[in-house]
Parts: sequence; C-alpha cells; structure tokens
Amino acid sequence: MTSPTTSADHGVGLTERALAAVAADPHRRVLDHLAAAGPWVVGAPEPLPPGQLATLSFPSGRPLPPSLRRWLGYDTSLLRRFGWFGATTWYAEQPSTEQPGAGLTPRPLGALARAEFGDGWGAAFDALSERFDECFLLPGGSDSRRVLATGEPDRYGEYPVFALDVDDLPCIELMYPGFDVYLADTAGLIGRSGSGYSALAADPRYGERMRAHARHAFPAGGMAEECLDLPF
Repeated sequence: MTSPTTSADHGVGLTERALAAVAADPHRRVLDHLAAAGPWVVGAPEPLPPGQLATLSFPSGRPLPPSLRRWLGYDTSLLRRFGWFGATTWYAEQPSTEQPGAGLTPRPLGALARAEFGDGWGAAFDALSERFDECFLLPGGSDSRRVLATGEPDRYGEYPVFALDVDDLPCIELMYPGFDVYLADTAGLIGRSGSGYSALAADPRYGERMRAHARHAFPAGGMAEECLDLPF
C-alpha cells in the first residue's frame, strides 16, 4: 500500500492550514516571547519564482520536504532572515532589498551552534556535525534554538526539527517530526501537551513519525543526546 503524503494533520495538508493562519495576519509576530525574530512577513510576501522553486533541492541533493516547498511558494523572507539563503539577519525589521540566490545555504550542526551560542558552548556540538551535516536555523527558543536537519525523510517526505539547548549540559533533542508540524505549532494550530521538547512523541498524531526520526538521529536510542565533549 502506498504511504500517504499528506492529510489534515501532516504534510502539505497541514502546511496549507498553517499558511492560511499566517496569511490571515502575516504581520503578527512569529513568537510572542522572541520579539527580535519579527513578524511572519515584513511587507508583502516574497514567494520563490515558480521556475526556481521547481528545480530547488538541498545542496546535498536531498529533495525539499513538501511542506517547505509549499511554504517557499508563499514566502521566502522569513527563512531568508534566518540564513537559509545567505547570512542570518533575523533581527531585521525592514523588508530586504536582496533576492534569494539560486541555492540554499545550510551549515553543519557545529558551525550553526558556534554561530548561535559562541565558540565555547557551540563547540560541544562539533562532534555531531558529520551526522547532522545539513542544518538550518528556525525561529524559536530564547536560550535554546530550533534547527531543521536533513537526512532520512519520514513517510511524508519530511525532515526533523531539533531543539539545541545549552542549559546545564548541551544537548540536542527531537522536537518536531517535520517542518509541517513546526509551522502548525508555531502558527498556533496544534497543542503540545506534556513537558519537554519531545512532548510530541506521546501525541497519537505524531508519535510514530517522532519515533521514526529518533531511530535515525539517535542510534543509542531515545529522543535526545547529550553533548559531553565540552571544550572547557
């Protein structure tokens, strides 16, 4: 039997719901607790041109998840502010006059963590760069960060979103089973019952996808991994 690629709670179907919620008020803040991240859209939405979108893939050759492809057909400015098409300028309050280049600009996990947390705490993630070699920053957290990492897609063609935390011991924890669910939660469409970053592992809608990603991301088991290779 062919695996599903979308439904109201997954994939493009869920992304369409999130997009409708954003489009109803595109200038509201992405996150109330992170004012510096700015609104979903500054000015008018800036979709990726259809011709460019049709051929776009990750530098590794991995295909874009369906949710991301649909989102980029609506707007590129939010992800551009977070460095997906070049330098990170997520604190900007004005529309950019630059257009996204021909390709996406991922970073290995260690390089992304160093840029966000500094060389001290960020270096703790260097050892994971080979496993998580193609990462993108997303809005979220205050002391923590949200990161989409490509790799093995789930049955909806989606890649996982992780939380990076440096409170006490640095760790990486699976938070969302895809960009589709990340968008829906950030847009206020779904609730995350329970505590901890990986609370969705207990959600009947998303638990299966969470466990599938965890098996690939964390060979030792579980939903998280501590980064014990501290530089100090």
